[in-house]
Amino acid sequence: MRSISETQSPTAPIVSLASDASEVAAEPLPRPPLLEDGLSALNRATAFAEPLLTGRVLDSGEDAFAHAQGVAAILASIGGGPSLQAASFLVYAADFLQRPEDIVEKAFGPSYASLVVLTRKLVQIQRAAREARLGDAQRAEQTERVRKMLLAFSKDLRVVLLRLASRLQTLRWFAASKRECPAALAEEARAVFAPLANRLGIWQIKWELEDLSFRFLQGDEYRRIAKLLAEKRVEREASVEAARLQMASDLQAHGIPAVVYGRPKHIYSIWKKMQGKHLPFEKVMDVRALRVVVADIPACYAALSRVHERYRAMAAEYDDYIAKPKPNGYRSLHTVVLDDEGRPLEVQIRTQAMHEHAEYGVAAHWAYKEAGTRGYGGVSAAGDFEQRVAEARKAVLRQLLAWERDFSGQGAGQVQGHFDDRIYVFTPQAALVELTAGATPVDFAYALHTDLGHRCRGAKVDGTMVPLTTPLANGQTVEITAVKEGGPSLDWLNPEAGFLKSPRARAKVRAWFNARAQADTIARGREAVEKLLQREGKTALKLSELASQLGFKEADSLFELVGKDEYSLRNIEQLLRPPPVPAEDDSPLLRRATGPAPTARGGVLVVGVDSLLTNLARCCRPAPPDAIGGFVTRGKGVAVHRLDCSNFRHMADRMPERVIAVTWGAAAKAGEAAYPVDVQIEAADRTALLRDISEVFAKERMQVVGVHSQTVNDMHGRTARMTFTIEVADASRLQQVLAQVGQVAGVRQVRRR
Repeated sequence: MRSISETQSPTAPIVSLASDASEVAAEPLPRPPLLEDGLSALNRATAFAEPLLTGRVLDSGEDAFAHAQGVAAILASIGGGPSLQAASFLVYAADFLQRPEDIVEKAFGPSYASLVVLTRKLVQIQRAAREARLGDAQRAEQTERVRKMLLAFSKDLRVVLLRLASRLQTLRWFAASKRECPAALAEEARAVFAPLANRLGIWQIKWELEDLSFRFLQGDEYRRIAKLLAEKRVEREASVEAARLQMASDLQAHGIPAVVYGRPKHIYSIWKKMQGKHLPFEKVMDVRALRVVVADIPACYAALSRVHERYRAMAAEYDDYIAKPKPNGYRSLHTVVLDDEGRPLEVQIRTQAMHEHAEYGVAAHWAYKEAGTRGYGGVSAAGDFEQRVAEARKAVLRQLLAWERDFSGQGAGQVQGHFDDRIYVFTPQAALVELTAGATPVDFAYALHTDLGHRCRGAKVDGTMVPLTTPLANGQTVEITAVKEGGPSLDWLNPEAGFLKSPRARAKVRAWFNARAQADTIARGREAVEKLLQREGKTALKLSELASQLGFKEADSLFELVGKDEYSLRNIEQLLRPPPVPAEDDSPLLRRATGPAPTARGGVLVVGVDSLLTNLARCCRPAPPDAIGGFVTRGKGVAVHRLDCSNFRHMADRMPERVIAVTWGAAAKAGEAAYPVDVQIEAADRTALLRDISEVFAKERMQVVGVHSQTVNDMHGRTARMTFTIEVADASRLQQVLAQVGQVAGVRQVRRR
């Protein structure tokens, strides 16, 4: 029967490698005595689990009951109380119960039941992630997401401790039984569990996980480093202990009270230092190390002075991180000395406050310890996630025993997740997807692929059909149902509908509707141009050639302007209808006005020429004090355009010789004439919208001489698009009036055409 555990083992200590020069990968962790007030829960859980687990074998090959015992022993060694040890038996026993959550809750309470549920779910997710068939790049990304998920998913951090202890027990079992450990299991231990133990400050588990995974994944390198060590682990630790006692006694004798700790290096740590700093083995100075904790900063320097008097210091191996702390706040004195036998001994000297910061802060545990083969310089904790991990670790380490007390006494002990802004869910192929907290299946679909998001029509979460507005939770498996063709719904953009949480997904939906609106505009312009070509009998003319002749790079650019009514079809007519050959070569291109002077009628003067016929172009409707230009037409005098008119610019580019300078006359400048201008307005359609806008123009004493209105359905809902033709004497007043129109309820955009 397949169990929830992926791999794990009994309490047997790690055995030595087959090689004579090998060392024990990690010594058994000492088990402190049990607290009497927690023995009852532990004894009851052991008695409950034993008949269920006896004779059962986990999928790793381990005996299930022995594995649970080993996990409990590891938890005890890191300070876990009897109640947490009891949980290790219940988690594995639950794998062999029909309704484990209900049974555990009735027998042991809701806190244990919650722990069982979370741990079983997390194990299933990790197994699925390991078994997913992914490429190297995807697997690396998946590994990092699993690392984050271990903290984000496990709101009850007891789950994390159980998973760490379980994985360590499994690797111990493979080493003790001398069986080949699956590479995926060892790699996950090194890439996921060891860094997690590192972040939580559980150094004993971290080092043992690293040594064991190193042994299973790179056996040759492991054995090579083991052979390079001149002493067996027991001998090396004995020498460190002797040095510790000697240094503590010497400092005490010279009036410097201090607590001295030994810190032997592990095989993986030595190898990583050699790789990270490109050092040969003989240059690794901290194979043996001591840590000295004193009362205050003056005592730090006093201890340093005495150590340098007692031992021969290596000058190149001294760092003062008290005077000049590391960027992450780490403070300590580092020195390397030679002991009485000439062997290097690293010594770190710090105060108790510095020690607590180093143990519980981010100083040596992320930027330094997780630097890996890329070296120890320039690698630092970065990003909001890493900062929150650092803060979480401080709280976690200081409350480990407090959790146990609360859990035993009140059924509490759960800590809220520190990563409430992100969730992690799975595809049916077990690929992990990171989403914004509160994300829906539609957000999930867009995270996978934009086109899948557009075509999303339904979703299953853990095999059950759910509405597309359902908020997803950590660890769920999501499957999307999509149509072959289609697009998003306008409802998805309504925040109150609850279809989308992610700003990125919302932007993709808006982009789809914008693209569709542009396509509709281009189609409308194409249709108008093609109808014109049919009327003119020019259907054989290629549209791309027509656009090029009109000065456009591509036909769609022409169609878009025509569809927006920003480019007049008369320009195309003029191109398609070449002017008739005049009867006489010297027929004038311009003719003089036969009526009153144009300056009196239109207020426009043609520079350098008197009494020429002029007319104001309808495409841009110029009005003083607009900057204007003239274009000489055949038989209709001078057409006056605004200089920023797109039609005028295109004609001027094609026939610059027909451009003529014009200016406003005295009557126009004096405001004695009225000029029609077009104002385009886009607004949410509603009752009385036209009346409210007209009242603004009336209040400003601007005569409305024409209105064209059209209502369409777009990404915003029902939209009214209106064109007002109003008469003004001075166009400079227009911007003030348009600003007031923009304040009318529902108006989204207002501009002069």
